[in-house]
Amino acid sequence: MPLAIDLFCGLGGWTDGLLAEGYRVVGFDIEEHKYGEYRYPAQLVVQDVLTLHGSQFKDAALIVASPPCQEYSYMAMPWKLAKAKAAAIRADTTGAKLEQLNRLFNACFRIQKEACIAAGHHIPMVVENVRGAIPWVGRSRWNFGSFHLWGDTPALMPIGQAIKVPSFRFDGSGKTFQTASVRRTDKGKGARFTSRDCGIEGVKTGMIGSALARIAASNDPKDRTVPAAKPHPP
Repeated sequence: MPLAIDLFCGLGGWTDGLLAEGYRVVGFDIEEHKYGEYRYPAQLVVQDVLTLHGSQFKDAALIVASPPCQEYSYMAMPWKLAKAKAAAIRADTTGAKLEQLNRLFNACFRIQKEACIAAGHHIPMVVENVRGAIPWVGRSRWNFGSFHLWGDTPALMPIGQAIKVPSFRFDGSGKTFQTASVRRTDKGKGARFTSRDCGIEGVKTGMIGSALARIAASNDPKDRTVPAAKPHPP
């Protein structure tokens, strides 16, 4: 049974689909997320992802990650304070503020690199985030609506429907980020993929998982797109 690592796993949007595809999944997050009766559906390690070293994932077939998107989403809003925050980061010539903003996103690629070095071969990784991240980390490799993927995204991705969670609020007063992540499709058809933090319900993860499983099981370069663009200042 292939091993998948789910970073910033939340309630398990990625994990639901990967389990349906036959993966053994270990999730990592800084806290255990709960929403009503729902809990993370696989083995959960409560640990700050920034403290992880990728060498411990040398046996993984696949790494997926959904680093928190709130700051990227906030700065994409047409609000005075949001624009001021973005301007301050751009004005910082030291790059320290940009590095701080992207620390969780960049940690994913550091962990992948360390895992690949320890394994002696490439371990594919896919990072999910919002469109608002693009000005800060570089263009995504695939998207459907506001659902964006970076990393070793398969060249052929399934087509699906993206749905925004109704009544979403940054302050948590509306439906939460996790409400969509616990919604399932019909029995036997996998689960729906959901952004861990951004209230976006995307394509069926069973379909994404199949595409990811193909590249994870293959060493053929044609099964992968060009390597992800290196994050750069806007």
